[in-house]
Amino acid sequence: MKLDTACIHGSKDNNHKTGAVCTPIYQSATFAHPSVGESTGYDYSRLQNPTREQLEKTIARLESGVDALAFSSGMAAISCINELFCPGDEIIASDDLYGGTVRLYDYITIKNGLKIHYVNTGDHRALSEKITDKTKAVFVETPTNPMMHVTDIRLVKEIIGSRDIYLIVDNTFLSPYFCNPLSLGADIVVHSGTKYLGGHNDTLAGFLVVSNHELAEKLRFIHKTTGASLSPFDSYLMIRGIKTLALRMERAQENALKIAQWLREQKKIVSVNYVGLPDHPGYEISKKQSRGFGAMISFETDSKETALQILQQVNLIQFAESLGGVESLITYPILQTHADVKKETQRRLGINDRLLRLSVGVENADDLTEDLKQAIG
Repeated sequence: MKLDTACIHGSKDNNHKTGAVCTPIYQSATFAHPSVGESTGYDYSRLQNPTREQLEKTIARLESGVDALAFSSGMAAISCINELFCPGDEIIASDDLYGGTVRLYDYITIKNGLKIHYVNTGDHRALSEKITDKTKAVFVETPTNPMMHVTDIRLVKEIIGSRDIYLIVDNTFLSPYFCNPLSLGADIVVHSGTKYLGGHNDTLAGFLVVSNHELAEKLRFIHKTTGASLSPFDSYLMIRGIKTLALRMERAQENALKIAQWLREQKKIVSVNYVGLPDHPGYEISKKQSRGFGAMISFETDSKETALQILQQVNLIQFAESLGGVESLITYPILQTHADVKKETQRRLGINDRLLRLSVGVENADDLTEDLKQAIG
């Protein structure tokens, strides 16, 4: 079954005989047993629920994983991973990283005795030098948020080699439609399902997809014990969203390339970061490891005043956090998604008061450029 077909038919529910085309919402916290020692396969919805199970099977299929786990948010999914480790263990993470992940690492993970090393994971010498006997995981975000740096996943796996180190890849920006990190050597794939998988800015969700059954068992134990599982209704909304994933990703990417090219021609725009531009440093790597470039753009204006003017003047594009929905959203990273990142790190990465991040939706591209044109002035 091709990927775009699997988005639609991968969640077929075999738990009932009604012929319902859509997976039902099994809005039940608990399930009765036929008799002592017998089970329907479901006991309590924190452990598993039929609606969530169909969603997880779909995600596992799209990412070619052996199992997938659905969480109440992307941050809950990453928090689950952290429970694999013990005090004294070390994690190497991409230095240009979603601010929420940085906040988790810097204020929660470190407090619990783990050590985090931030490094440009695209700089393979720097990555190699950071790996020690205490390293237990390499956490890669590619493309990165918000500067759109690209990491060669296969090469990172080669650097790790046979060492007992998990390779974890946040695949939120590309979705399983454009990239499958497990096939490139990753052990765990992370998704904020809130973004492209849901696709409608109406549901919080997170996913982990794993490459082997032993790891799946470890994470399922943590999942059921800590309890941040996705509800039946939200699981249903995610299944519905995924059915149009292929269509949305193709249209959003088409729009993003047009807008990135247009932004480059504007006098008040100093630089444009979009992986799909042929002169982007990560363009060739992306062509090797993905089927598309996604629809995320960041760009730097000529002044803080111009950036604020754009945020205040956009009409069709909405000034809001998050990304990956059908609606185009524009974000001010320094005050929103990356506000908790240390100031010196912001400066080093180029996250300044002139930088904007644009999640391109599926509207007509001409309408979007017209909106940006009047906002830039």
